[in-house]
Amino acid sequence: MGAVKTKRMPRAVREQQMLDAAVQIFGQRGYRAASMDEIAELAGVSKPLVYLYLNSKEDLFTACIRREAAALVEAVRAGVRRDLPADRQLWEGLRAFFTHTGRNPDAWSVLHLQARTHGEPFAAEVTAMREEIVAFVTQLILAAAREAHHDPDLPEREVGGLAEALVGAAESLAAWANATPGVTARQAAATLMNFAWAGLGDLMAGRPWSPPEEPATPT
Repeated sequence: MGAVKTKRMPRAVREQQMLDAAVQIFGQRGYRAASMDEIAELAGVSKPLVYLYLNSKEDLFTACIRREAAALVEAVRAGVRRDLPADRQLWEGLRAFFTHTGRNPDAWSVLHLQARTHGEPFAAEVTAMREEIVAFVTQLILAAAREAHHDPDLPEREVGGLAEALVGAAESLAAWANATPGVTARQAAATLMNFAWAGLGDLMAGRPWSPPEEPATPT
């Protein structure tokens, strides 16, 4: 048999075609189990062409992480309208997040499972994406505080912690939603809003929960 024949097309288009195939294979089979032969076959190109374009399996995986991370961040940012009330902004951001992860389960597997469990530099790529989303959510919480109080009195560390907790919950819930038949993006977003906004709403209204007093230490 001869070499795989490929239709001529612009390099950028061909490269995206390879990345599409790679995301599917990496997401479904895992980084270590995935083979360049499988990726090339699914993309409809020869394996040497994959290496020519993307150098190595490691570089291909990194390119997949970067593309999918950028797409997720853009989807969340695009989903939020700044002219909406604070709770609606958070709702729209969460719905955009769950819509994107639900429509792209292989990409979410690459970001949430594969990249994080195969060491550096893959984990660092996902960490950078996560930090960008946390920073965006932090700004949403600060905007909610300004809307509620006009002169917010929320410590920066506390706001950062709230954003970290919310993003972590969204990540776990996305994995659950993708593995649970019938769960829609709207349902997942509503679940997290019911879990988070009741507490955030009280905090914004100046009614924070306080831990009980610690008993006095005997002297």
